[in-house]
Amino acid sequence: MTMKSVRVHPEGLLNDDDQMDDLSIRDRTPADLRSCISVLADVHRLDRYPLHWPADPHQWLSPDNTRHAWVAERGSTVVGHIAVHHPVAAATDPVSATSPASLTSPATTPVVEVSRLFVAPTARRHNTAARLLHHARQWATEHQLDLTLEIVDDPRSAAAIALYERTGWRHTHTTTTTTWTSPEGHPVRLRRYALRDHRTRDVGAAGRSAPQRERGPADRAAGR
Repeated sequence: MTMKSVRVHPEGLLNDDDQMDDLSIRDRTPADLRSCISVLADVHRLDRYPLHWPADPHQWLSPDNTRHAWVAERGSTVVGHIAVHHPVAAATDPVSATSPASLTSPATTPVVEVSRLFVAPTARRHNTAARLLHHARQWATEHQLDLTLEIVDDPRSAAAIALYERTGWRHTHTTTTTTWTSPEGHPVRLRRYALRDHRTRDVGAAGRSAPQRERGPADRAAGR
């Protein structure tokens, strides 16, 4: 497989530090897992993400439903990670704040789930998370896929929630999972988000855009 390494500029303005940043994002390889686990350990100590440290961090980063994964690098140092997964039928992951989301897109639109997003504490304040999300969003658009994600509804998640909502993610609903709990034994509330970003929605069986019906008097009167 051909490796891709790209410079990514997120939506919105960059401050002076960001303009000088040498961040790049590329496809994750098996050789990156050791560095990713080291970064994840730092994040877990600081932010308690994931809520429970996984018994097998390698498997947690590479579950069977992984569709694609990327790392963010500064120089040759891994400073961030993001993945997209095929959704599964039920939320059965007791250690992830991004357990499988309910599918809010039309049945004809394939959906993947953003997961395993984390950034090294030393790489924050440089839009690293926004750039990783933007990269996954571009990839999904190219592959004609909708995106979903989940995040724990907790004060520690305030910055991440603000980032999602600022960059176009739509909060669809909040649920309480019954399959796993917080380290204190409390039920976990999950905020669910969806993003529909690609433009070719109304496509016919032959791959052509579906024809638009003509507007009638009632449509014109209603301003449609």
